[in-house]
Amino acid sequence: MLNTILHGAPTDFPPLLIAHGLFGSGRNWGVIARRLADQRQVIAVDMRNHGDSLWSDRHDYPAMADDLAEIIDAHGGQADIIGHSMGGKAAMMLALNHGVMIRRLVVADIAPVTYTHTQMPFIDAMRAVDLSRVARRSDAEEMLAEQGVDRALQSFFTQSLDVQGKRWRLNLDGLAANMPAIMSFPEASGHWTGSALFLTGANSDYVRPEHRDRIRALFPAARFARIPGAGHWLHADKPREFEAAARVFLNA
Repeated sequence: MLNTILHGAPTDFPPLLIAHGLFGSGRNWGVIARRLADQRQVIAVDMRNHGDSLWSDRHDYPAMADDLAEIIDAHGGQADIIGHSMGGKAAMMLALNHGVMIRRLVVADIAPVTYTHTQMPFIDAMRAVDLSRVARRSDAEEMLAEQGVDRALQSFFTQSLDVQGKRWRLNLDGLAANMPAIMSFPEASGHWTGSALFLTGANSDYVRPEHRDRIRALFPAARFARIPGAGHWLHADKPREFEAAARVFLNA
């Protein structure tokens, strides 16, 4: 089972499951998770090959959806879910494959489509860090800077660095081998009719107008909202606005 971080206690609301994006972890969502836990229990997970969860040669969306279903089953059988980027694709797959388990779905800045860019340069940059010379996170950030990684991503990546253990809490080899699956989305013939919010950053181009027909085919009740001034990492760029939008939708 995936590693989980629990915030708050069970209430009359269903629990809220948070699925992070590529190279992230459940800890990245701590601030928003703690704030949303004032009304419900929030379960932030480390996705497979991330954080303290299992490492596997398989990293595709049906497998990730099954991982999330196992967590929900262990917490009462039904939940709301927020998924960002890779986690958003896993959350969509969960709704399509295990729809009875989901009450409300928030998909943060991703669409159920195949993207043509790759995240391999970031894996290469992390592989290039000489962990034997890392005594603190800032050492790794300097090495990432030498690889051309911008400052915000340096900080983000090194949150998954075990400085004492001289290792990444990311299965970089497994993620690299599965990059085509991560950037794609499985063909799906069914649909999920539950309440879904596709929440995007106004400065991001991950969810484009031409994606809406595909989204509505799979999620006919989909609503769309944008957060001004936010990019792809909208929950980090505008955390209060993200929290407010999610709270309104989940409590409606």
